[in-house]
Amino acid sequence: MDANSNATGPLKGFKVVELAMWAAGPMVGGILADWGADVVKIEPADGDPFRALNLRPGQETVTETSIEFLVNNRAKRSIVLDVRTEEGRQIALELIHQADIFLTNLRTNALERMRLDYDTVHQLEPALIYCHVTGYGLQGEWRDKAAYDVGAFYARAGVAATLLPPGDEPMMRCGAFGDYYTAMSAAGGVCAALVARQRTGQGQRVLASLLRTGAYAISAHLDRIAQGSAPRAVKSRAEILNPMNNCYQDSRGKWFWLLGLQGDRMWPAVTRVIGRPELENDPRFNSLEARGQNATVLTPILDRAFAQRPLEEWEPLFEREDIWWTPVNDGDDLLRDPQMRAAGGLTRLPTAKGQDLEIVPAPIDFDLTPWSIRTPAPELGQHTEEILLELGHTWDDIARLKEKRVI
Repeated sequence: MDANSNATGPLKGFKVVELAMWAAGPMVGGILADWGADVVKIEPADGDPFRALNLRPGQETVTETSIEFLVNNRAKRSIVLDVRTEEGRQIALELIHQADIFLTNLRTNALERMRLDYDTVHQLEPALIYCHVTGYGLQGEWRDKAAYDVGAFYARAGVAATLLPPGDEPMMRCGAFGDYYTAMSAAGGVCAALVARQRTGQGQRVLASLLRTGAYAISAHLDRIAQGSAPRAVKSRAEILNPMNNCYQDSRGKWFWLLGLQGDRMWPAVTRVIGRPELENDPRFNSLEARGQNATVLTPILDRAFAQRPLEEWEPLFEREDIWWTPVNDGDDLLRDPQMRAAGGLTRLPTAKGQDLEIVPAPIDFDLTPWSIRTPAPELGQHTEEILLELGHTWDDIARLKEKRVI
Protein backbone atom coordinates (compact mmCIF):
# COMPACT_ATOMS: atom_id res chain seq x y z
CA MET A 1 0.00 0.00 0.00
CA ASP A 2 1.26 3.47 -0.90
CA ALA A 3 2.15 5.14 2.39
CA ASN A 4 1.21 8.47 0.84
CA SER A 5 -2.14 7.34 -0.62
CA ASN A 6 -4.28 9.28 1.87
CA ALA A 7 -2.20 12.47 1.70
CA THR A 8 -4.03 15.62 0.69
CA GLY A 9 -1.41 18.37 0.81
CA PRO A 10 0.56 20.10 -1.95
CA LEU A 11 3.57 17.79 -1.45
CA LYS A 12 1.61 14.57 -2.04
CA GLY A 13 3.80 12.19 -4.00
CA PHE A 14 7.10 13.61 -2.75
CA LYS A 15 9.34 11.42 -0.62
CA VAL A 16 11.56 12.59 2.24
CA VAL A 17 14.31 10.72 4.08
CA GLU A 18 15.01 12.25 7.47
CA LEU A 19 18.18 11.67 9.48
CA ALA A 20 17.56 14.13 12.27
CA MET A 21 16.87 14.36 15.97
CA TRP A 22 15.67 16.73 18.66
CA ALA A 23 13.48 19.56 17.36
CA ALA A 24 14.51 21.84 14.48
CA GLY A 25 15.31 19.13 11.93
CA PRO A 26 12.43 16.77 12.74
CA MET A 27 9.92 19.62 12.76
CA VAL A 28 10.84 20.33 9.14
CA GLY A 29 9.88 16.74 8.41
CA GLY A 30 6.68 17.14 10.43
CA ILE A 31 5.66 20.18 8.39
CA LEU A 32 6.47 18.43 5.09
CA ALA A 33 4.45 15.41 6.25
CA ASP A 34 1.48 17.66 7.05
CA TRP A 35 1.79 19.05 3.55
CA GLY A 36 1.50 15.56 2.07
CA ALA A 37 5.03 14.18 1.79
CA ASP A 38 5.91 10.58 2.70
CA VAL A 39 8.60 11.02 5.37
CA VAL A 40 10.80 8.11 6.42
CA LYS A 41 12.67 8.81 9.65
CA ILE A 42 15.96 6.98 10.22
CA GLU A 43 16.65 6.39 13.92
CA PRO A 44 19.45 4.68 15.85
CA ALA A 45 18.66 1.64 17.98
CA ASP A 46 18.05 3.80 21.07
CA GLY A 47 15.90 6.23 19.11
CA ASP A 48 15.75 9.97 18.69
CA PRO A 49 16.61 11.27 22.21
CA PHE A 50 13.67 13.65 21.99
CA ARG A 51 11.40 10.64 22.56
CA ALA A 52 12.23 10.73 26.27
CA LEU A 53 12.75 14.42 26.90
CA ASN A 54 10.95 15.81 29.97
CA LEU A 55 9.71 12.40 31.07
CA ARG A 56 10.08 12.21 34.84
CA PRO A 57 9.92 8.94 36.78
CA GLY A 58 6.87 8.79 39.01
CA GLN A 59 5.18 11.74 37.34
CA GLU A 60 1.95 11.04 35.51
CA THR A 61 2.09 11.98 31.82
CA VAL A 62 -0.48 12.03 29.05
CA THR A 63 1.71 9.82 26.86
CA GLU A 64 4.66 7.49 27.37
CA THR A 65 6.63 9.35 24.69
CA SER A 66 7.29 13.04 25.10
CA ILE A 67 4.59 15.23 23.58
CA GLU A 68 7.30 17.25 21.84
CA PHE A 69 8.44 14.16 19.95
CA LEU A 70 4.89 13.22 19.02
CA VAL A 71 4.29 16.69 17.62
CA ASN A 72 7.54 16.94 15.67
CA ASN A 73 7.32 13.47 14.17
CA ARG A 74 3.67 13.15 13.25
CA ALA A 75 2.73 11.15 10.16
CA LYS A 76 6.24 9.78 9.61
CA ARG A 77 7.46 6.22 9.26
CA SER A 78 10.35 5.04 11.44
CA ILE A 79 13.15 2.69 10.46
CA VAL A 80 15.87 1.70 12.90
CA LEU A 81 19.12 1.71 10.98
CA ASP A 82 22.76 1.90 12.05
CA VAL A 83 24.13 4.21 9.37
CA ARG A 84 27.60 3.96 10.90
CA THR A 85 27.90 0.50 9.38
CA GLU A 86 28.51 0.07 5.66
CA GLU A 87 25.37 -2.01 5.21
CA GLY A 88 23.32 0.53 7.11
CA ARG A 89 24.76 3.33 5.02
CA GLN A 90 23.94 1.48 1.81
CA ILE A 91 20.34 1.03 2.90
CA ALA A 92 20.18 4.75 3.71
CA LEU A 93 21.46 5.46 0.19
CA GLU A 94 18.80 3.14 -1.25
CA LEU A 95 16.17 5.20 0.56
CA ILE A 96 17.76 8.44 -0.58
CA HIS A 97 17.84 7.19 -4.18
CA GLN A 98 14.04 6.93 -4.12
CA ALA A 99 13.57 10.26 -2.34
CA ASP A 100 13.11 13.83 -3.48
CA ILE A 101 14.44 15.35 -0.27
CA PHE A 102 17.08 14.33 2.25
CA LEU A 103 16.71 16.14 5.57
CA THR A 104 19.30 16.19 8.32
CA ASN A 105 20.43 18.28 11.28
CA LEU A 106 23.51 16.22 12.16
CA ARG A 107 26.72 18.17 12.44
CA THR A 108 28.88 18.28 9.33
CA ASN A 109 31.76 16.29 10.81
CA ALA A 110 29.40 13.42 11.69
CA LEU A 111 27.89 13.42 8.19
CA GLU A 112 31.37 13.38 6.66
CA ARG A 113 32.37 10.38 8.80
CA MET A 114 29.31 8.48 7.54
CA ARG A 115 29.85 9.74 3.98
CA LEU A 116 26.36 11.21 3.96
CA ASP A 117 27.59 14.79 3.59
CA TYR A 118 26.24 17.00 0.84
CA ASP A 119 29.17 16.67 -1.58
CA THR A 120 29.10 12.87 -1.43
CA VAL A 121 25.34 12.52 -1.68
CA HIS A 122 24.93 15.20 -4.36
CA GLN A 123 27.45 13.43 -6.58
CA LEU A 124 25.37 10.25 -6.30
CA GLU A 125 21.96 11.96 -6.52
CA PRO A 126 22.27 15.26 -8.42
CA ALA A 127 18.48 15.81 -8.51
CA LEU A 128 18.07 15.43 -4.74
CA ILE A 129 17.13 18.36 -2.52
CA TYR A 130 19.52 18.14 0.45
CA CYS A 131 18.14 20.12 3.41
CA HIS A 132 20.67 20.72 6.18
CA VAL A 133 19.54 22.43 9.39
CA THR A 134 22.52 23.62 11.43
CA GLY A 135 23.26 25.62 14.53
CA TYR A 136 25.87 28.02 13.18
CA GLY A 137 26.12 27.38 9.43
CA LEU A 138 28.77 25.50 7.46
CA GLN A 139 31.74 27.87 7.77
CA GLY A 140 33.76 29.30 10.63
CA GLU A 141 35.16 27.91 13.84
CA TRP A 142 31.71 27.16 15.29
CA ARG A 143 30.30 25.15 12.39
CA ASP A 144 30.47 21.89 14.33
CA LYS A 145 29.70 23.19 17.79
CA ALA A 146 26.66 21.95 19.69
CA ALA A 147 23.89 24.51 19.42
CA TYR A 148 20.25 23.83 20.27
CA ASP A 149 17.93 26.79 19.91
CA VAL A 150 18.75 28.12 23.38
CA GLY A 151 22.36 28.41 22.25
CA ALA A 152 22.49 29.50 18.62
CA PHE A 153 19.10 31.21 18.32
CA TYR A 154 18.14 32.57 21.71
CA ALA A 155 21.56 33.40 23.15
CA ARG A 156 24.10 33.77 20.32
CA ALA A 157 21.75 35.51 17.83
CA GLY A 158 20.82 38.21 20.33
CA VAL A 159 17.17 37.29 20.68
CA ALA A 160 17.26 37.07 24.48
CA ALA A 161 19.11 40.35 24.91
CA THR A 162 16.74 42.10 22.51
CA LEU A 163 13.45 40.83 23.92
CA LEU A 164 14.12 40.82 27.64
CA PRO A 165 14.19 44.00 29.75
CA PRO A 166 17.62 45.27 30.84
CA GLY A 167 18.83 43.53 33.94
CA ASP A 168 16.68 40.43 33.47
CA GLU A 169 18.46 37.11 33.61
CA PRO A 170 18.90 35.78 30.05
CA MET A 171 16.74 32.76 30.64
CA MET A 172 14.88 30.88 27.91
CA ARG A 173 11.15 31.26 28.47
CA CYS A 174 9.79 29.02 25.72
CA GLY A 175 11.32 25.71 24.69
CA ALA A 176 11.99 25.08 20.98
CA PHE A 177 11.24 28.75 20.25
CA GLY A 178 14.01 29.06 17.67
CA ASP A 179 13.69 25.48 16.46
CA TYR A 180 10.20 26.07 15.11
CA TYR A 181 11.11 29.40 13.48
CA THR A 182 14.02 27.65 11.77
CA ALA A 183 11.91 24.66 10.73
CA MET A 184 9.38 26.89 8.98
CA SER A 185 12.22 28.69 7.20
CA ALA A 186 13.75 25.41 6.08
CA ALA A 187 10.40 24.00 4.91
CA GLY A 188 9.89 27.09 2.77
CA GLY A 189 13.40 26.72 1.38
CA VAL A 190 12.76 23.08 0.46
CA CYS A 191 9.63 24.04 -1.46
CA ALA A 192 11.51 26.78 -3.33
CA ALA A 193 14.24 24.28 -4.24
CA LEU A 194 11.60 21.87 -5.57
CA VAL A 195 10.28 24.65 -7.80
CA ALA A 196 13.82 25.33 -9.06
CA ARG A 197 14.34 21.63 -9.73
CA GLN A 198 11.19 21.53 -11.81
CA ARG A 199 12.70 24.24 -13.99
CA THR A 200 16.34 23.06 -14.09
CA GLY A 201 16.23 19.36 -13.23
CA GLN A 202 18.97 19.96 -10.67
CA GLY A 203 18.90 19.38 -6.94
CA GLN A 204 20.73 21.59 -4.48
CA ARG A 205 21.51 22.10 -0.82
CA VAL A 206 19.02 24.07 1.27
CA LEU A 207 20.76 25.43 4.35
CA ALA A 208 19.03 26.87 7.39
CA SER A 209 20.73 27.79 10.65
CA LEU A 210 19.42 28.66 14.08
CA LEU A 211 21.89 31.56 14.25
CA ARG A 212 20.74 33.26 11.06
CA THR A 213 17.07 32.61 11.74
CA GLY A 214 17.42 34.26 15.14
CA ALA A 215 19.20 37.23 13.61
CA TYR A 216 16.51 37.52 10.95
CA ALA A 217 13.76 37.43 13.58
CA ILE A 218 15.20 40.59 15.17
CA SER A 219 16.56 42.11 11.95
CA ALA A 220 14.38 45.23 12.16
CA HIS A 221 16.46 45.98 15.25
CA LEU A 222 19.78 44.76 13.83
CA ASP A 223 19.42 46.57 10.49
CA ARG A 224 19.23 49.93 12.25
CA ILE A 225 22.40 49.17 14.20
CA ALA A 226 24.17 47.96 11.05
CA GLN A 227 23.49 51.33 9.40
CA GLY A 228 25.08 53.19 12.29
CA SER A 229 22.02 54.01 14.37
CA ALA A 230 22.33 53.67 18.10
CA PRO A 231 20.43 50.66 19.46
CA ARG A 232 16.99 51.62 20.64
CA ALA A 233 17.02 51.88 24.38
CA VAL A 234 14.56 49.54 26.04
CA LYS A 235 12.34 51.85 28.05
CA SER A 236 9.61 51.25 30.54
CA ARG A 237 6.06 51.44 29.22
CA ALA A 238 5.68 54.80 31.00
CA GLU A 239 8.48 56.24 28.83
CA ILE A 240 7.33 54.91 25.48
CA LEU A 241 7.59 57.35 22.57
CA ASN A 242 4.02 56.69 21.42
CA PRO A 243 1.54 56.04 24.24
CA MET A 244 -1.09 55.17 21.60
CA ASN A 245 0.98 52.08 20.82
CA ASN A 246 1.29 50.74 24.35
CA CYS A 247 -0.22 48.20 26.75
CA TYR A 248 -2.69 48.98 29.55
CA GLN A 249 -4.64 47.08 32.20
CA ASP A 250 -8.37 46.91 32.76
CA SER A 251 -10.15 46.90 36.13
CA ARG A 252 -9.38 43.19 36.61
CA GLY A 253 -5.70 43.47 35.77
CA LYS A 254 -6.09 42.07 32.25
CA TRP A 255 -3.59 43.59 29.86
CA PHE A 256 -4.51 44.80 26.39
CA TRP A 257 -2.57 46.64 23.70
CA LEU A 258 -3.54 49.77 21.84
CA LEU A 259 -2.35 49.53 18.22
CA GLY A 260 -2.14 53.22 17.37
CA LEU A 261 1.04 53.35 15.32
CA GLN A 262 -0.58 56.41 13.70
CA GLY A 263 -0.94 58.07 17.07
CA ASP A 264 -2.39 61.37 15.83
CA ARG A 265 -5.17 59.49 14.09
CA MET A 266 -6.22 57.54 17.17
CA TRP A 267 -5.65 60.11 19.91
CA PRO A 268 -9.01 61.97 19.55
CA ALA A 269 -10.93 58.68 19.70
CA VAL A 270 -9.08 57.62 22.86
CA THR A 271 -9.90 60.88 24.60
CA ARG A 272 -13.58 60.36 23.79
CA VAL A 273 -13.69 56.73 24.87
CA ILE A 274 -12.11 57.44 28.28
CA GLY A 275 -14.43 60.42 28.82
CA ARG A 276 -11.63 63.03 28.73
CA PRO A 277 -12.29 65.01 25.51
CA GLU A 278 -10.54 68.05 26.97
CA LEU A 279 -7.22 66.22 26.63
CA GLU A 280 -7.43 66.14 22.83
CA ASN A 281 -6.12 69.69 22.41
CA ASP A 282 -4.06 69.82 25.59
CA PRO A 283 -0.67 71.17 24.38
CA ARG A 284 1.11 68.47 26.38
CA PHE A 285 -0.61 65.76 24.33
CA ASN A 286 -1.94 67.21 21.06
CA SER A 287 0.78 65.80 18.79
CA LEU A 288 2.83 62.65 18.44
CA GLU A 289 5.94 64.53 19.55
CA ALA A 290 4.20 66.13 22.54
CA ARG A 291 2.76 62.83 23.76
CA GLY A 292 6.21 61.25 23.50
CA GLN A 293 7.83 64.06 25.44
CA ASN A 294 5.16 63.87 28.13
CA ALA A 295 4.64 60.11 28.15
CA THR A 296 5.48 59.86 31.85
CA VAL A 297 2.54 62.21 32.53
CA LEU A 298 0.11 60.76 29.99
CA THR A 299 0.64 57.07 30.71
CA PRO A 300 -0.58 57.29 34.35
CA ILE A 301 -3.65 59.25 33.16
CA LEU A 302 -4.50 56.47 30.72
CA ASP A 303 -3.70 53.81 33.33
CA ARG A 304 -6.22 55.31 35.75
CA ALA A 305 -8.86 55.66 33.03
CA PHE A 306 -8.56 52.13 31.65
CA ALA A 307 -8.57 50.67 35.17
CA GLN A 308 -12.19 51.81 35.58
CA ARG A 309 -13.79 49.07 33.44
CA PRO A 310 -13.24 45.39 32.57
CA LEU A 311 -12.09 44.66 29.06
CA GLU A 312 -15.45 43.26 27.97
CA GLU A 313 -16.92 46.72 28.60
CA TRP A 314 -14.09 48.52 26.85
CA GLU A 315 -14.38 46.34 23.75
CA PRO A 316 -17.69 47.77 22.39
CA LEU A 317 -16.45 51.29 23.12
CA PHE A 318 -13.25 50.63 21.20
CA GLU A 319 -15.27 49.23 18.31
CA ARG A 320 -17.60 52.22 18.30
CA GLU A 321 -14.69 54.64 18.05
CA ASP A 322 -12.66 52.43 15.66
CA ILE A 323 -9.81 52.14 18.13
CA TRP A 324 -7.41 49.38 17.12
CA TRP A 325 -6.48 47.07 19.98
CA THR A 326 -5.94 43.45 20.99
CA PRO A 327 -5.85 41.51 24.27
CA VAL A 328 -2.51 40.41 25.68
CA ASN A 329 -2.93 36.64 25.98
CA ASP A 330 -0.96 34.14 27.98
CA GLY A 331 -0.90 30.51 26.86
CA ASP A 332 -4.15 29.56 28.59
CA ASP A 333 -5.88 32.64 27.20
CA LEU A 334 -4.78 31.84 23.67
CA LEU A 335 -5.99 28.25 23.81
CA ARG A 336 -9.41 29.54 24.88
CA ASP A 337 -9.45 32.40 22.39
CA PRO A 338 -12.25 31.81 19.85
CA GLN A 339 -10.31 33.73 17.20
CA MET A 340 -7.42 31.27 17.54
CA ARG A 341 -9.80 28.44 16.67
CA ALA A 342 -11.54 30.41 13.94
CA ALA A 343 -8.15 31.06 12.33
CA GLY A 344 -7.31 27.33 12.35
CA GLY A 345 -4.68 27.72 15.04
CA LEU A 346 -5.45 24.40 16.74
CA THR A 347 -5.82 20.91 15.37
CA ARG A 348 -6.02 17.29 16.55
CA LEU A 349 -3.00 14.98 16.64
CA PRO A 350 -3.82 11.26 16.84
CA THR A 351 -1.67 9.05 19.07
CA ALA A 352 -0.86 5.37 18.86
CA LYS A 353 -3.17 4.74 21.82
CA GLY A 354 -6.10 6.37 20.06
CA GLN A 355 -6.15 9.44 22.30
CA ASP A 356 -6.11 12.67 20.34
CA LEU A 357 -3.99 15.59 21.51
CA GLU A 358 -4.76 19.21 20.70
CA ILE A 359 -1.74 20.92 19.15
CA VAL A 360 -0.74 24.02 17.22
CA PRO A 361 -0.01 23.21 13.55
CA ALA A 362 2.26 25.02 11.11
CA PRO A 363 0.68 28.39 10.28
CA ILE A 364 0.12 27.81 6.54
CA ASP A 365 -3.08 26.70 4.79
CA PHE A 366 -3.80 25.74 1.19
CA ASP A 367 -7.19 26.11 -0.48
CA LEU A 368 -6.90 23.49 -3.23
CA THR A 369 -4.60 21.00 -1.51
CA PRO A 370 -5.43 21.16 2.22
CA TRP A 371 -2.91 19.70 4.62
CA SER A 372 -3.76 17.05 7.18
CA ILE A 373 -2.15 15.03 9.96
CA ARG A 374 -2.69 11.53 8.65
CA THR A 375 -1.16 9.29 11.31
CA PRO A 376 0.48 9.49 14.75
CA ALA A 377 4.19 9.72 15.32
CA PRO A 378 5.69 6.25 14.84
CA GLU A 379 6.89 3.87 17.48
CA LEU A 380 10.65 3.33 17.34
CA GLY A 381 11.36 1.16 14.29
CA GLN A 382 7.67 0.59 13.66
CA HIS A 383 8.08 0.52 9.89
CA THR A 384 11.53 -1.04 9.55
CA GLU A 385 10.40 -4.25 7.91
CA GLU A 386 7.78 -2.52 5.76
CA ILE A 387 10.32 -0.06 4.40
CA LEU A 388 12.94 -2.72 3.68
CA LEU A 389 10.40 -4.83 1.83
CA GLU A 390 9.48 -1.79 -0.27
CA LEU A 391 13.17 -1.46 -1.16
CA GLY A 392 13.16 -5.05 -2.44
CA HIS A 393 14.85 -6.76 0.51
CA THR A 394 13.66 -10.25 1.41
CA TRP A 395 12.68 -11.62 4.79
CA ASP A 396 15.97 -13.54 4.81
CA ASP A 397 17.79 -10.26 4.26
CA ILE A 398 15.87 -8.70 7.15
CA ALA A 399 16.71 -11.60 9.48
CA ARG A 400 20.40 -11.33 8.57
CA LEU A 401 20.42 -7.55 9.12
CA LYS A 402 18.81 -8.03 12.52
CA GLU A 403 21.40 -10.60 13.51
CA LYS A 404 24.16 -8.15 12.57
CA ARG A 405 22.31 -5.33 14.41
CA VAL A 406 22.25 -3.16 11.32
CA ILE A 407 18.53 -2.73 11.89
